[in-house]
Amino acid sequence: MSRAPANRTLTLSDEDLARYQPALAKLNSPAIIDDLRDKLVCQDVFAALRNIPECVDLMFADPPYNLNKSFNDRKFRKTSIDEYAEWLDSWLAKTVRVLKPTASVYICGDWRCSAAIHRVGEKYFIPQNRITWEREKGRGAKSNWKNCSEDIWFFTVSDDYYFDVEAVMLKRQVIAPYTDRNGAPKDWTESENGRFRLTHPSNLWTDLTVPYWSMPENTDHPTQKPEKLLAKVILASSREGDLVFDPFNGSGTTTVVAKKLGRHYLGVEIDETYCCLAAKRLELASQNRSIQGYADRVFWERNTRKK
Repeated sequence: MSRAPANRTLTLSDEDLARYQPALAKLNSPAIIDDLRDKLVCQDVFAALRNIPECVDLMFADPPYNLNKSFNDRKFRKTSIDEYAEWLDSWLAKTVRVLKPTASVYICGDWRCSAAIHRVGEKYFIPQNRITWEREKGRGAKSNWKNCSEDIWFFTVSDDYYFDVEAVMLKRQVIAPYTDRNGAPKDWTESENGRFRLTHPSNLWTDLTVPYWSMPENTDHPTQKPEKLLAKVILASSREGDLVFDPFNGSGTTTVVAKKLGRHYLGVEIDETYCCLAAKRLELASQNRSIQGYADRVFWERNTRKK
């Protein structure tokens, strides 16, 4: 399929597949942490989890949602909420053993499965928050409200967990530039790009752009998350050198952003093509560690100029 000249979607050639396939790992026996750092595992998540020890500081899970969806030749079908909760429990219960007592857990879902995530997640972890992020993409609906948001449930294994709010500050344009009695700015600064203030992050994220054809991080994966989204999670809930684990790694966004931010990664994905795509993205991340929308150690509002 030919693409427009400006289309920057990352693809795989036959040469790429032949190059990256040999580097993909499989966990067929109990592994030690030194064998797991910075690895892509091409394997069913249930088989892989049996051989992973307690080593994970942060888990980000973006499992198939409760809807009809195809991932290459693998198809998922919409079920009842109870059946979906049972499926969630089938793999989530097995992750408990690999998480450190201080670990944090983030699980993605849409409105159809968010309640199931909460129900199953609180069986094993402590619910801390539910993040809702604006996913402004797709066609409108004629007989319903357009779906343009998704949820991310934030859990922790215990009350002893790491969270760095200063690492995820949002740089927001000032609409009402208040000043003190002397005319000095109150909690904002002015630059050639405009007036801005740093604000604390909330659980409502409206500054994300879903990857699309002109963005170099874009792939053909149907449910790819923005690198900026993963950067927020990883910076807030892990330290440099920590191990970030994704049991449904897809095209590799979690592992790529972990690498860019100085964390170790472990990604498990059953689809070999997506694993190879993740490997290619990881190689490119060695050359370019930038993350769109994140600069100067702050997150910028969508469509805001930055230096």
